[in-house]
Amino acid sequence: MCGLTGFLTLHSSHPDHAALVVKRMAETLAHRGPDDAGSWLDPAAGIALAQRRLAIIDLSPTGHQPMVSPSGRYVLVFNGEIYNHLEIRRKLEASWEQDLAWRGTSDTETLVVAIERWGLQATLKMAVGMFALGLWDRQERVLSLARDRLGEKPLYYGWQGEAFLFGSELKALREHPAFRGEINRDVLPVYLRFGYIPAPWSIWCGIFKLIPGTILYIQAGSVGNLPKPEPYWSLAEVAATSQAHLFTGSDDEALAILETKLREAVRDQMVADVPLGAFLSGGIDSSTIVALMQTQSRLPVKTFTIGFAEQQYNEADYARIVARHLGTDHTELYLTSQEAMEIIPKIPTLYDEPYGDTSAIPTFLVSQLARSQVTVALSGDGGDELFCGYERYQRAKRAWEISRRIPRLARPVAAYAITHLLGKSNNEHIVRVLQCNNDVEFYQIKTWLPSESLIKHVQQLLSTQPDDWTGFTYTTSMYERMMYTDMLTYLPDDILVKVDRAAMAHSLETRIPLLDHRVVEFACTLPLAMKLRDGTSKWLLRHLLYKYIPKELVERPKMGFGIPLDHWMCGALRGWIEDLLSEERLSNDGFFDPKLLRNRWQQYLAGDKKLCYSLWYIIMFEAWLDQL
Repeated sequence: MCGLTGFLTLHSSHPDHAALVVKRMAETLAHRGPDDAGSWLDPAAGIALAQRRLAIIDLSPTGHQPMVSPSGRYVLVFNGEIYNHLEIRRKLEASWEQDLAWRGTSDTETLVVAIERWGLQATLKMAVGMFALGLWDRQERVLSLARDRLGEKPLYYGWQGEAFLFGSELKALREHPAFRGEINRDVLPVYLRFGYIPAPWSIWCGIFKLIPGTILYIQAGSVGNLPKPEPYWSLAEVAATSQAHLFTGSDDEALAILETKLREAVRDQMVADVPLGAFLSGGIDSSTIVALMQTQSRLPVKTFTIGFAEQQYNEADYARIVARHLGTDHTELYLTSQEAMEIIPKIPTLYDEPYGDTSAIPTFLVSQLARSQVTVALSGDGGDELFCGYERYQRAKRAWEISRRIPRLARPVAAYAITHLLGKSNNEHIVRVLQCNNDVEFYQIKTWLPSESLIKHVQQLLSTQPDDWTGFTYTTSMYERMMYTDMLTYLPDDILVKVDRAAMAHSLETRIPLLDHRVVEFACTLPLAMKLRDGTSKWLLRHLLYKYIPKELVERPKMGFGIPLDHWMCGALRGWIEDLLSEERLSNDGFFDPKLLRNRWQQYLAGDKKLCYSLWYIIMFEAWLDQL
């Protein structure tokens, strides 16, 4: 795992100045790559590339980046892992007219040679892995940026004046002298509803997130021009193909195929030249990954979990039981409110933009815990989106079914009655569904947004991804449309951002076997009844786990990765929050109505707990402002 950055300018630059700038940009990413640093410049062409390396495969200097292709035409900076790179090497050796003289054993070298042989798009279609990359074509004077299919690795980019900047994290872009630093106020309403800023936007004007599964081509000299990223893999196409070729075999056949594919993904992702372990919560997803790891390991797998003194949030007991049954080398750490207080102010510097997902806190700590023993950790993320795991899916479906029984003309009256007679806070889903025209509108817009005035922001978001969002025409049920929506937005823009930044803050590489695109593509072909059956979510994935762990050890209500936020906000964090939400400070910042916000804070302290998360998002925005 690594960090990459660079820039392309209209005019040639002085070599010493360009070298100093790109070095400063790369130094901000030292946590992503503490083992090595490198840069490559062509001042006459206005291009500079830099990389910080966390050595995982091929720990020798032959894995140094930026890496130049054998002919010298291409220069590559790469962040990630190509799990099938040895297979790609064999294909290269079979197709090359002469013997290949490999310099080392890194997947980066495999990638740059394959790009020279087959081109970037063909190579990425062949690659299995997680990655972000920058590629300079010295012959065509084109800079290409690419990101993995599901969005495990981040990549930011954009024009700032006559300089095109890119990097693994926003902090690298901020080091370039052309960076303007103008906050994009248009994304704030979306952030305040989601708790994160969805792609393609960022908090900064003119800076964007590359959409997963795409390549962006920037021609030297095309100042200000941002062409539409071109997909090399599309979830919409996967959805279309899957619905046209649904799996028609038996439960046992589906289980056997899933086990084979996921077992292979786990095996491939266990390859490393450094110590490796896994996060374990004791839930279905992480327990399945660890079980498949342990069956393929000669030694006990190192597993890690975070616990809480507040039992309603504590999963450590469940994780310990699973670890004992599987025979892993298990380590756990209990998080106190004081430790949370020490971590929370660091979050804005980790994420570089406002980020309100509270599970970032335990994720940061479990990553720190894991890094004390290993350099790579496998994670169970992705199971909810692939196998209909979120409880909100079933709640939303029930609410939609209730709405459909009410005549359309009577729905506004029913919504008013529910709001004023029963209370909106406890019936929010029903009220919003009553105002929708269809289930897609309900899940895409109404469940996300508290008012009509914000709908335009999500509509604008959807319009930036027309190819991907056409996938809704290929899914047949509301459950599938909800899973599809989360695969496009919540997974890459919240969950994977959280895991990447929290882990890389400790120079820990995370790998996610459930997001191997071959597993994803198979899961999409499964009929809904194999994911949700008789009210039981993740049906097929559960039955795979039961082959390794007795059902009674893992069957429990879903907890998620929550924290006792309300307890902390009213306790250990209260003084810090009071400072951030002081009327004087809010007035000076100029983003929120100070009197309204202070009133909301007092309402919350008086017992209106439904305001907890909406306040937290504002708190984290103000904390982000504080570190600029």
